[in-house]
Amino acid sequence: MNWASYGAFLALAALLTLLPGPDTAVAIKNTLQGGRRRGGWCLFGISTANVVQSTAAAAGLGVLIVTIEPLFLTVKYVGAAYLLFLAFGALRSARRGEYDDDTAVRVGSSSAIAGWRQGFVSNICNPKVIAFYLAVLPQFLGSDPSLAAIAIYAVSFPIIGTAYLGLVIFGVDRAREMFTRRRIRRTMDAVTGAALVAFGLRLATE
Repeated sequence: MNWASYGAFLALAALLTLLPGPDTAVAIKNTLQGGRRRGGWCLFGISTANVVQSTAAAAGLGVLIVTIEPLFLTVKYVGAAYLLFLAFGALRSARRGEYDDDTAVRVGSSSAIAGWRQGFVSNICNPKVIAFYLAVLPQFLGSDPSLAAIAIYAVSFPIIGTAYLGLVIFGVDRAREMFTRRRIRRTMDAVTGAALVAFGLRLATE
């Protein structure tokens, strides 16, 4: 285990985590819908998918998805379609502007499952995550990495991403009273929906 290389990997992972992406938009959307708990379940779904993808890539399984073009394209277009589906829901809410008073504090099991599902699907269907690991991990792991090194690298990026999104969710939840005002909520839904449309179209066309 080369700790200097690992430190460089952490620095790169932290930098990439700060770039806005679909995970951030989906996490904000769910926090606005159901408060910190639903946002937390969405984050759990994102983290679960991220660990699956990073482990698969570190073990070499991600190569199969990237090299088998029909499989890669299927994952890619399913992910794009799902982001556009979520965008449609957000934009429809912005247009209607109809919100229940307790929208931001719904914490039922169905809300939690929906949050987890949206986070998991949006991340697992993003082949750019696997492509990132295929491009970056080999440069840091070397030609003969140990199982311990593979495991450490596989979980590091998801941990950094989880910590960052956790702060985002906490911040949105703390400002929930402001965000749940009808006028501001419609604006947030419109911005989130537009961002999801942009991410979905970019994923489908790249």
